[in-house]
Amino acid sequence: MEVRQVFKPFDIQEVSLSVWEDRPVKNNFFELVLIKEGRGTQCINYNLYEYSRGSLFLLPPLKCHSFQIVEPTRFVFLKFTSDFFQDRELHDQQEWFREAAYILSNYNQLPGDIISEPLDRQHLHTLIDMILQENKNFRQGSISLIRSLMTSILEILMRNIKASSYYTPDQQEDPDERITQIVSYINQHISEPHLLKVDQLAQTFLLAPTYFSEYFRKKMNVSLRDYIIKSRLKQVEIRLLNSDFTLTEIAEELGFTDVSHLSRTFKKYTGMTMRQFRKEGEYQLLKRNVCVA
Repeated sequence: MEVRQVFKPFDIQEVSLSVWEDRPVKNNFFELVLIKEGRGTQCINYNLYEYSRGSLFLLPPLKCHSFQIVEPTRFVFLKFTSDFFQDRELHDQQEWFREAAYILSNYNQLPGDIISEPLDRQHLHTLIDMILQENKNFRQGSISLIRSLMTSILEILMRNIKASSYYTPDQQEDPDERITQIVSYINQHISEPHLLKVDQLAQTFLLAPTYFSEYFRKKMNVSLRDYIIKSRLKQVEIRLLNSDFTLTEIAEELGFTDVSHLSRTFKKYTGMTMRQFRKEGEYQLLKRNVCVA
């Protein structure tokens, strides 16, 4: 295995493998994987997808992915870590964090290439090659340049993920365009409680207020209230493990009355206190939606 230099606030690796080797899984947002050479099969959440030169994947920070290598493969891993989003020099730091947390909490961990636009694919290849070259010839100013390049990569990823079929709610037995729009709306406005009241949702999606909750439960197999609470708590988990936000800041941002309300709700749905959760260092609600055989 050949591993290029790794440095914070980035985790950048170029690895050549003939046989897949399990990699340490640390809590982070996600990592982008580029196949420079080789052929095989990607597995995420027990789903399979063939890969070849030029394939681009997004991996979650969970132990539910691997690659079955058919031909020796050169991987490039670009990991977006919490250090990246806590970097005070990153422009609009909190907004970037929210966008990344939004992707992580809603992105369905399915196999497949995540880039749909040929031009965006070309841009990503160019940006990744620049990062690898700068990392190889590390010098003064390299961190600032790589940070800028990775920010551009993040923008392209967000554009493609939000427009792709992978950026959807959990699959329902009876797919419905309206419920997909409703769930996307809820996730997008999860920190704006006034927009998630039944009357407001019903008005936005042209349904009777008395019918809206019943409709949601029928389509999603979960009550509207529980879905909203769990969606907020996924965001809480991400912030607890990947940011230096205070509990007061988290509670205020995500629409909890106060820290006491947040603490009670968190324990009710995860089975542990926030202190225990941070000590364990593993996602709970986020993990329950993936890696299930």
